[in-house]
Amino acid sequence: MKIGVISDTHGLLRPEALAALQGCEQIIHAGDIGKPEILEQLAAIAPLQVVRGNNDLNLPWAERIADSLRLDFNGWQALLVHDIADVPAQLDTDIRLVITGHSHKPRIDWRGERLWLNPGSAGPRRFKLPVTLAVLDVQAGSIESQLISLLE
Repeated sequence: MKIGVISDTHGLLRPEALAALQGCEQIIHAGDIGKPEILEQLAAIAPLQVVRGNNDLNLPWAERIADSLRLDFNGWQALLVHDIADVPAQLDTDIRLVITGHSHKPRIDWRGERLWLNPGSAGPRRFKLPVTLAVLDVQAGSIESQLISLLE
């Protein structure tokens, strides 16, 4: 299963991001969406799971979006939240994948048997941080992750 993971679009969905997400069977947006049109464009590519980010609070169109989601990808239990600070200190032992955004800093980090993924920011460039998203290849017995740079 190919899963696209994007975050921190802040109202900007780049053509490079749309191109990178083509062929995904599912798309995850880890918050700070910015505009409802971004969700519409992503949902036109593949089924979409999304959480609300801190910049989406108090926006009428985002009121129904969850702050966290538990997901299952081919048997891999996942937790999706915008800010890593909102990850519970004691995670359920069956959670094998934690997806966050917020920091704009892309990171793929295996901690024991658990994968921590931040796809970085796909929206407006912040400081000198890269503009990225991630793609996961999830099989029943394995998960491979890759960061994709959207700008040279």
